[in-house]
Amino acid sequence: MTDNSDRALAAADALGLTYDVTRHGRVRSLQEAAATRGVPESAVIKTIVVRLSDDDYRFVLVPGDREISWPKLRALLGVNRISMPDADTALSVTGYVRGTITPLGSTTAWPVVADQAMAGAVSLGGGAPGVALTVDATELVTSLNATVADVTEPVQAEG
Repeated sequence: MTDNSDRALAAADALGLTYDVTRHGRVRSLQEAAATRGVPESAVIKTIVVRLSDDDYRFVLVPGDREISWPKLRALLGVNRISMPDADTALSVTGYVRGTITPLGSTTAWPVVADQAMAGAVSLGGGAPGVALTVDATELVTSLNATVADVTEPVQAEG
């Protein structure tokens, strides 16, 4: 798998972000990612790419202990339908493979929606497996000109 962390780090630098880089091996769960990065599960930020139409995508930043509320996100974006692109499409529209996607250094600067639950120090993917950047949520949101809104809900326990 290609390491695109240099691109993500260069983008963070260009935005003037203050960040710490964590390099670790592959992780298999949210709990493992949080422990390895030294942050609570709620501070591990998932970057989800959603498709509004053929050439219109958004990055949605979701705290680790939450999941997208599709009705809330559709209402915010004023659309009736949103889908998640397949892995090849996600790669072609971001330059990153699934599991490493970040708005930092994406090949296209798609608009960003950040869930309002993001706060304090957060850790998001750094463009390669096992690479994460820990940044201040407010600084990240401001630098990405992200729309902050209530677009998630707590992860529902299975069972």
